[in-house]
Amino acid sequence: MSLTLTLILMAIATPLAVYAGWRGAQLPNVAKGPRMIPWRFVMLMSAALDVLLMIHLVRVAAGAE
Repeated sequence: MSLTLTLILMAIATPLAVYAGWRGAQLPNVAKGPRMIPWRFVMLMSAALDVLLMIHLVRVAAGAE
């Protein structure tokens, strides 16, 4: 995977993790019904992807690939 693609994916995954963390921390609104998107799970998966992309970025920058 190229450096450009890694940076683009990080630019998508990081704000998604922040947004999903904010949405997951909101109190549920009983009047609106159940949440249809599991925001905490989305935050966990995008943060895990972010960590993997950081590891890949370090490997690419070190010339290991």
